[in-house]
Amino acid sequence: MPASPRISSGAGSRCPNMPETLPRLVEDFLEHHARFHPVDATFMGIAGSDHRLPLSDAEAPWREAAELDALIRRADEVHIGDTAGDRIEAKMLRAALAHGRASLEHWSRYRQPSWYTGEVAFGLISLLLPSAPPKAREALPARLALIPKFLAGAPHHLKAETPADWTERALKEVAALGRLFVHGLPQHPFWQESWQPLLDAAGTALRQFAEGLSSSPHAPAGCGRDYLAFLMRDVHGLPWRPEEAIALAEDAFARLGDKLAAEASLIDSEKSWREQLAELPALHPSLDDVQGSYRRWHERALAEAGKLVTPAGDYGLDFLVHEPWAQPVIGDLYFLAYRSPPAFIAGKGSVYWIPAPGADAGAYLRSQATVTIKQTHAVHHGSIGHHTQNARAREAPSRLARLAGTDCASGIAFLSSGTMVEGWACYATELMAEVEGFYTPAEKLTLIQADRRNAASVLADIKLHTGAWSLEQMRAFYRDEAGFPAARVWGETTRNSLLPGTRLMYFLGTEQIKALRKEIGGEPKPLFDALLGHGHAPIAWTAEEIRRARV
Repeated sequence: MPASPRISSGAGSRCPNMPETLPRLVEDFLEHHARFHPVDATFMGIAGSDHRLPLSDAEAPWREAAELDALIRRADEVHIGDTAGDRIEAKMLRAALAHGRASLEHWSRYRQPSWYTGEVAFGLISLLLPSAPPKAREALPARLALIPKFLAGAPHHLKAETPADWTERALKEVAALGRLFVHGLPQHPFWQESWQPLLDAAGTALRQFAEGLSSSPHAPAGCGRDYLAFLMRDVHGLPWRPEEAIALAEDAFARLGDKLAAEASLIDSEKSWREQLAELPALHPSLDDVQGSYRRWHERALAEAGKLVTPAGDYGLDFLVHEPWAQPVIGDLYFLAYRSPPAFIAGKGSVYWIPAPGADAGAYLRSQATVTIKQTHAVHHGSIGHHTQNARAREAPSRLARLAGTDCASGIAFLSSGTMVEGWACYATELMAEVEGFYTPAEKLTLIQADRRNAASVLADIKLHTGAWSLEQMRAFYRDEAGFPAARVWGETTRNSLLPGTRLMYFLGTEQIKALRKEIGGEPKPLFDALLGHGHAPIAWTAEEIRRARV
């Protein structure tokens, strides 16, 4: 990317006689972020951008880079107060600025076809969910009207070689958007017949976008070792270089495999751990009790985890079956069952979506196994997992740490939050094993398997992006050795390729929490309440503040 052009106004400039303060700089950064990421701003609850889509014209990356450069210069001069909130705020701001600037040069979203389809899809969906902003109905036609202009900018940025899998993902999302336009939106309570011309124009623009896509089997699917190392060091705050993290994960992958075999033998010496895990999907609630099962296990975890961490009993979580308008698009879009509530308009509760039964009731019930409801839905995402974490984050002293873990169109708002967001949720799922009787012995095998898969994902993330593995080699490892369900492998690995440094944060975040607990010792509740109290900040930086407070 050539030298950025100068800018004369916007988030990167200030009155020369005005003293630089951290709160003002954060406010200007968020204004900048909302200008270039308006869909993310909607998910975060930042007002003023709900009617817009991102800029995609030929000069958009240059203007974005120029503003980031100006903000970075200001960040170098800002005074940082002597509080934990100030220190974390400053580190998170610098991480977000550095990541935003480096990504434009080394791994630009403008060159990813699914960025365009994802922004279109979730620009609309963000206004259709129960968490939508107050004037979502008025904003929806404005975003619909902008889709042709937004997509018209894509060809300029997609001239470089594109991995075939990235193109395939975009085409899947185009097809899902087609179903949303034809079958979904007309079923939403917001729908007005007067919007049909806007929908027709958007549909035409999507078809033209899809027809213009191309790909190359030789295009690199990895970001390179240096960029990945930058993400690990400067964005996640991790203490490991890529090679050190690989060694850690390889050791854990082998150790956890041995532990699986040993624990399974204690349960039933005649059956392998794979056989025992394969039996768990047969244990599920009845068809008319799936929704009730979600609620009961969530409530039980909230009630029984009190000696381990303070659960968020003051913030509601409702379990609802997917609404008809959403059902046609769930499979091919990043449509999460649980989304973090918008930090700045969080309200009193959020919604957890339960899939609707399909034609094959048996397959549906196997996907709703009791072990999955307990671990993935009730604990990892609900109760003391993301649910409690997000409720506590809204009270964090750092403003950025209140919203950094917000689920947006493609992933979390700011990558630096990842070790806390996913590290805690994975750790919380294991933590409930300390509550006697919450998991059965066989279900505890699933905890070990999940930890092993997360270790495998560190290997996959790093080896793909450092060029040691191709996407196909990564997929073979996931399928043949790590034990990922076959139906998940393509989507998981393609997303890993698009978003470097996102899959390693689960295991490495969990490992940091385990190490911190061992270091601090004592009762877990004060430690974990302090950890969550700092919000969506990297584990490493939060751990520094916990140590500082103990001195």
